[in-house]
This record gives sequence, C-alpha cells and structure tokens, in this order.
Amino acid sequence: MALKRPKGPAGTLLVLEHDSKILKDNPWRDAHVRKLGVWLPPQYDEGGKRRFPVLYDLVGFTGSGLAHANWRPFGDNVPERAARLIREQKMGPVIIVLPDCFTALGGNQYVNSAAIGDYADYLTREIVPFVDREFRTLAAREHRGCFGKSSGGYGAILHGMKYARTWGAVADHSGDAYFHFVYWHDWPNTLNELAKHRTPKRKAGRYDALRESRRKGLAEGKDDGRIRRFLREVWKKEKVPAKEVMCIMNLCMAATYDPDPRAPNGFRVPFNLESGEPTGRWPKWRAHDPINLVERYRKNLKSLRGIYIDCGWRDQFHIHYGSRILAARLAAAGIRHEYQEFDDDHSDVDYRMDISLPFLYRALK
Repeated sequence: MALKRPKGPAGTLLVLEHDSKILKDNPWRDAHVRKLGVWLPPQYDEGGKRRFPVLYDLVGFTGSGLAHANWRPFGDNVPERAARLIREQKMGPVIIVLPDCFTALGGNQYVNSAAIGDYADYLTREIVPFVDREFRTLAAREHRGCFGKSSGGYGAILHGMKYARTWGAVADHSGDAYFHFVYWHDWPNTLNELAKHRTPKRKAGRYDALRESRRKGLAEGKDDGRIRRFLREVWKKEKVPAKEVMCIMNLCMAATYDPDPRAPNGFRVPFNLESGEPTGRWPKWRAHDPINLVERYRKNLKSLRGIYIDCGWRDQFHIHYGSRILAARLAAAGIRHEYQEFDDDHSDVDYRMDISLPFLYRALK
C-alpha cells in the first residue's frame, strides 16, 4: 500500500472531446463524441520545444480510459504512478493517453468488428494522429507504445501483431490468450443466464430435448430472442450481478470474434443456446487467439522495440496458461520479449505497471 502523500509535481491531466467519424453510425449507436484523457508529465510545461514518447492505456472489459485517472485509496492511479516513476528516475517523462472504447456490450477487444465497431481504426487512424497534432509528441512508431490489462492486454498484443506501423512497443498484462481455457469454461453460466429470458418460460415436467435443440437458428449459433431480451434487461439495471457481467462479456466476445451482419444482433455464438452443444463456430474465435497468430505476424512482432507480457500464476480466468503458451511460441519464433509471472490473480494488479511502464520507456525513448 502507498500513503496518499504526493512528494512532487503531479503533471497535468487534460480531458478533451473527440468527434469520431469512424465510430459514427456504429452498430449499437454508442456515442461517437468521446472523452479523451491526456496526461502530460511535469516536464511538458518547462518550456522549449521538447517532444515526448507516448503511451496509450487500453483498459480492461467494462472500463474506460478515464477510469484509470480516478482517485484510489492506498495506491496510485495511472497519472500518479507515472509521475512517481519519473520522480524516482525509474523512467523518463512520457505522455499518456487514456482513450474511451466502452460499448453497449461492456467494451471491446480493440479490434475492428462489424458487430461492435471499428475500434482498432478508431485508435490508429483517428486518436493517434489527433494526439500527434495537438501535443508535442515524438510522432513516430519508434516512440509510441500501448499497454493494457485483460481485454486491454489482449488489445496491446493484437495491436503489436496487426498494427506494428503504429506501435513500437507493447505491454500485455494478463491479456486474453488460449481461448479454450479463458472463455469455454464460462459458457455454461452464460447459457444459464440467457435461459432465464427464453420464451416460453420453462415449466417442470416433460421436455422434448430434440425439438428444443432444433429451434430455428440455434444449431448455427443464432439468437432465438433470449439474447436480445437479456441485453434489454441488463441495460435497465443500475447494479448488474457478477454472473450477468460474465454473460454479457461472453456476448461481447462473440460479437468481436464472430460478427455476422445477417444474424440476429449482428453476431453468432459458439454454442446452441438450448442444448449447449458447440455450433461449429469456435474456429472463428480461435482465429483471433494470440497463441495462433504468432507465426502469421512474426515479421511485425520482430520489428517491435519491446514486448512485455506478465500474468499472475493464480489467475482465476486461467490466463497464465495462455500467457505461457504465447511466450513459448514467441520464443520458438525467435521473437525477443520479456515474460514474467508473479504470485497473484487477475484482480487489482495495476502495481505491475511499475515494471511495464519503465520497460516501455526504455524501449521507446
């Protein structure tokens, strides 16, 4: 824990509004005018024309960039952490950008999806050029990196793979990998939550399992109406139970990894909503799994100045296994990276930024 007693200049947090053309008319009618947090280090106002490396903070599922600027008890938010690390001379001054990529489905994976929106393009084609125009950045990929945890960690490593022309280094904290372990095991809970919204309502007694499993579209991963009804109920709530949060997360992942404009809601799911049997759509998900993309994006990954990955070995979503597989495949492909594990789970591990932020600064300075 850290006492809330700042010992030096805090830098400056600006909150801007950005009007996105890319997010306009997105499938869920989410806002296209977004709040954008930009933290400037204390050295930014010292005068002169000095330019700075830039780090983009990709937050996890259900988060938004400015959440990382919130006050925290006995700990640092991201601007406070960066200011302290600079003050302690563990890293040099950087600009940190806190984008908002929240959606009606609780977030996204920072990729382009016809079912959610083109959030990769939003970042790389709109936000990055906007920040480079408005601030004294070192406006080249060699001096620009991104980092994140969980969905944000997934976004960071995926951007390092697919968008290496934009990013020079990435840090992936507990990012989704090895989807068999991360997502598959939680689909029974998702199916149970969605079953509460099936019609007609279940009654005790005889159940025609064959007929029910053959409801129109279910074998192809399509919604029979229960997903839409579930979402409408969730959107009305001020407080969403944990099981429903996990349910909407899996739906968000389905919309990310298996969009289909012809399907209800614009996406398909990997299990029959009634029987629970796989629908044959799982390969669509696996095509987005970082462990399966190393060889395809080997050249891009080798071009990065730094790749940092870590994960707690008690991660409740079993991501440490996916992180190990990812690190092993990077090593087998001859791709330089730093992989660390630590004695913790998936929650409240922002303290790991004390390692990743200086790592990124060294790679990008």
